[in-house]
This record gives sequence, structure tokens and C-alpha cells, in this order.
Amino acid sequence: MDLTQLRASLVRQSQEMKLSLSDEQVDKLMAYLQLLVKWNKAYNLTAVKDPAEMVTRHLLDSLSLLPFVKGPRIIDVGSGPGLPGIPLAICCPDLDVTTLDSNGKKTRFQNQVKVELGLTNLTVINGRAEQCDDEPFNEVVSRAFASMTDMIKWTHQLCRQDGVFLAMKGLYPTEELAQMPPDIELKASHSLNVAGTHGARHLMVLGRV
Repeated sequence: MDLTQLRASLVRQSQEMKLSLSDEQVDKLMAYLQLLVKWNKAYNLTAVKDPAEMVTRHLLDSLSLLPFVKGPRIIDVGSGPGLPGIPLAICCPDLDVTTLDSNGKKTRFQNQVKVELGLTNLTVINGRAEQCDDEPFNEVVSRAFASMTDMIKWTHQLCRQDGVFLAMKGLYPTEELAQMPPDIELKASHSLNVAGTHGARHLMVLGRV
């Protein structure tokens, strides 16, 4: 793994996405990537094994959310190894980020990242979304967690009355939108630009009617 080339790729592609990352943020994203590669060999945290692919499919995909996250408090449900929550916490130090996952190996990894990278704005919870009774958040984020109907069913108590659900999807989810509960509506949809990847990416912004 040539870290110099990976770092250059991350910088170049983030600039293509019109994202402005500081040197310190890039350094921390690279440190996170190295930890992910290392832990993945023992704990199988992600099916993506190639570090270069991790840059595009994990880091840049997560960072494509940056223009749309307002906070101040967000929760990333079904976070896995901390995606998109940890890249967002790295790049938005003023954001209060909570990550939630039921897999103990994955939350242990996230806690190690939190300690090693000094992410004081990150809280890691090991548990199930429907059993989490934390104070409601401004935004509930999900990346490949579940269908939007299930996401809302399992996380409705985590979203403030005036908050929104941010669901990251591939193709535009026409069928899923047709199955939305009557008290939930589509507030906005955005086509996400993820450099270095092929295939559609969409962000669905859902809120209470």
C-alpha cells in the first residue's frame, strides 16, 4: 500500500468533488484508512479489501454528504466501521457525531479510531437502533442500512420533530418512496457526486409531514 499515492488520490478526487479539506483532515482520514485496512484483516469490517477502493467507496462516498449535513447533532445508524460518521466527524469538528452499530467488533474498532485520532466530537454506541433512547437528533443518517421504511420504523424516536432522515441510496429509490408512511414526506433529493466511482448515488432527505 503506497500511502503517498493513496493520499494524493484522496486530495485530487476530493478537489474534483469541490470539497475543501485541510492537511490535518487529510492526515486523519489517511490514519483512519490505515486502521481500517489493519483491523479488516483480522475482523472483516468491510467487504472492500483494496485500500484504493476504500478511498473512493468509503471515504469519498462518505464525504459526498458534507454539503448537506447541518447538525449540530447527527447520528449515523448501522454505521459499520464508522461510515459515514467518522469521516464526517474528522471533517466537521463542530459537528456532534454519534455512531450506532449492533456489531461489537465494529464499535470496538470505532472506539480505537476515536482514541487514536483524538475525535472528541464522536460518541460510539454499541446497540440496536430500535432500542436506542438517546436524546433526539437533528439528523439521522443511514448508508446502506435498510430500506427507508425500515429505517424510519427503527429510528423514528432518534429524530427530532423538526429533524430529517438522510438516506444514502444508489439508484433513485422510486419504489421505496412509494411505500413511505403517510406521516413522512420527501423534503429533497440530491444526486451525489462521488469521484472515482461509477453508478448512481442519491441522497434522500425525509421528514415529518
